[in-house]
Amino acid sequence: MKMLLTVEFPHEPFNAHVRSGKAGEIIGRILETIKPQAAYFTEQDGRRGGVFLIDVQNSSDVPSFAEPFFLNFQANCKFRIVMSPEDLQKAGLEALGKKWA
Repeated sequence: MKMLLTVEFPHEPFNAHVRSGKAGEIIGRILETIKPQAAYFTEQDGRRGGVFLIDVQNSSDVPSFAEPFFLNFQANCKFRIVMSPEDLQKAGLEALGKKWA
């Protein structure tokens, strides 16, 4: 199942990792591990942030995506199920509309 993982990095310990030259290496290892289909880095509410499109096979896989961010950056992680336009077409909206009209 495709999920959008949004990560919000607090200033510390991220700043300390930047100062020590380790931030890029840690993020690189995390990306190698979680293998996102897409990865973007941005600002979120005045903090560093990341948005990652990931494929989660089982709900028990969620910790393997979140823990690297928790343990290395004390980051906040949010997971949201996402659909492609093709997925939405398969959802049966017309039948649902008739059923719940």
